[in-house]
Amino acid sequence: MDLGLLRTFVAVHRAGSFTRAASLLGLSQPAVTSQIRALERQVGRPLFLRQARGVTPTSLGEELAHKAAPYLDALVEIAEGGVATSDGHARTLHLAGPPEFLAERALPALSGLDKGENPDFGIRAAFGTAQESLEGLAAGHHDLAISTVRPRGGLLTATALCDEELVLVAAPAWADRLPVERLNGEAHKPASARAQPLPFVDCHESLPLVARYWTAAFDALPPGPGAVIVPDLRAVLGCVLAGAGLAVLPRYLCAPALAEGRLRLLLDPAVAPLRTYFLVARTGTLALPHLSRAHDRLLRAAADWG
Repeated sequence: MDLGLLRTFVAVHRAGSFTRAASLLGLSQPAVTSQIRALERQVGRPLFLRQARGVTPTSLGEELAHKAAPYLDALVEIAEGGVATSDGHARTLHLAGPPEFLAERALPALSGLDKGENPDFGIRAAFGTAQESLEGLAAGHHDLAISTVRPRGGLLTATALCDEELVLVAAPAWADRLPVERLNGEAHKPASARAQPLPFVDCHESLPLVARYWTAAFDALPPGPGAVIVPDLRAVLGCVLAGAGLAVLPRYLCAPALAEGRLRLLLDPAVAPLRTYFLVARTGTLALPHLSRAHDRLLRAAADWG
């Protein structure tokens, strides 16, 4: 059985689509279709059921993928072994994720700055939303992605990286005007009964962090739209420090400002709302040594992220 055909078969099985597999393999979609048909002729039975959107494996396709994929991944590890490319340059890791998390946590951990280690691979970072990062990873533009969304399907493999505590904060002037009683009252008032909306600062018009916190703490939707929307939580923090309003932020990001009294907690619930980050790779690619090292380094670093 041709190893090239098996490689294409495993890519289609993981991608769930001839088109997406073609993109990952650097082939045309007709070439992938032709290779899968050739493999099906060799085994004498269909390996995939064609559907309007993508393909699903037959029982034989599932059995073949289960048997073949680990050995193909092992061959990739052998072929790609070592930290250097054929021209002697260090391999490059392409990492995607939210800007503040990469800047404050992931990139220092990978570059060795936090423990005095020297990096043994190059790094290229791309900032984006969870959807953008996962789509780029699936398309082969990135090697690893850090996401607050766990991907579905077999193309991507996710490992829980860490949980972060979310806190509701504001500058002292706003904190004095927003006692817990008012926050609780505003949370349960109908929109028509509110004198004025609370000035929220968040990273998207949907107020994802505020909505998560409000649901957990008050069992209600946020009382009003955002006052300032900026797609970087470091900028959200800056706006809140300047007095733009109140925000929900990861505790690690605003801990220095809280300790210095430049920010105040508006609420301290018994059970703090949490957000989980996932470390995501394309299935099978962790056989590549530099990706495996980066993956392990991030997991080790995350053990110290309180």
